[in-house]
Amino acid sequence: MKALVAFLLLFQLPIHNAVPAAPPAPLGCDDPESEAAAEVAVGYINSHSHYGYKFALNRIENIRVIPQGLNNDVIFLELDLLETTCHILSPTPLENCTVRTFTDHAVEGDCDVKLQKVDGKFSVLASKCHSHADSSEDIIQLCPDCPLLANLNNTEVVTAVTAALSDYNSKTPDAYLKLLEIGRAKIQHHPAHIVFAEFAVAATNCSAQEAKDNAEACQLLPDDQSNFGFCKATQVISPSQELEVNCQLYGHQPGVTYSPPGTSAGLVPSVVQGFTNHNLRFSHNNPVASESSSSEFPSVLSAKPVAKRAVAEAAQHNKVPHPVGFVPPPPPCPGKVRHFKI
Repeated sequence: MKALVAFLLLFQLPIHNAVPAAPPAPLGCDDPESEAAAEVAVGYINSHSHYGYKFALNRIENIRVIPQGLNNDVIFLELDLLETTCHILSPTPLENCTVRTFTDHAVEGDCDVKLQKVDGKFSVLASKCHSHADSSEDIIQLCPDCPLLANLNNTEVVTAVTAALSDYNSKTPDAYLKLLEIGRAKIQHHPAHIVFAEFAVAATNCSAQEAKDNAEACQLLPDDQSNFGFCKATQVISPSQELEVNCQLYGHQPGVTYSPPGTSAGLVPSVVQGFTNHNLRFSHNNPVASESSSSEFPSVLSAKPVAKRAVAEAAQHNKVPHPVGFVPPPPPCPGKVRHFKI
């Protein structure tokens, strides 16, 4: 009987004496969920950029998750991206685009992205990015003879692009092409003086033959017929004079449009302040974002001490005796470098 009474009393204990469940472990930068969020974020950035080149994920720098309710989280990401060889107008899927090598004078993008995850589905609420080319000193140190990025409005670059496009138009029976933007350019001075240029083009409503009479009257095709393309040119200035150009038209891509950069630098030779790469100066708020999720990035950066604290805790953890062969877990952030670090 005493045993029965004790058993019954056991189940009369107040609920607050129960041991609370442990909170879920913080999300690490290399966790599958973090990588899935980053994939959605990078796709969003590329789909909302209309000039320059596509960018690929290089590293997840930080992640912060703020629960909003059942199966509803807001996620802040800090991402390092690298420029690829695919122009933003190219139909090539990002996974098939090649990241530019370090010695090809790489360009890095830094992005803060705010997402919402509801019932397992990610959507981007807001994002802001900027990009910059690696320093010339870093390139020269590793490859002294590699050509460096030149200003897009450099006189030699503009001259080479103009000559290359004119040469291409003079030899094709197809549509007359007009320049949209100079994407990037490099100048080599030794042992030969060479200009390397890449530029985006678009077909007009004129044939190359018709344009010979009045090229200024030729207009870009309307959006429902647009045909964009991409060209690469090499002009040898000395010791000989040579010009080689190759262009590829992508064909009409429904929904794909081109928006010129906010500055004419790189297109007009008279611009004094040039730049070497199209800045991924990207800031976008999703118009269908929920009211409870503003576009602000309150403390993506404030999450950095958390990562530093995790590193310190991991270091302290390593001082505790462990079995032979024990491998301590890596700190949750930053994540792995997928290509190379600038």
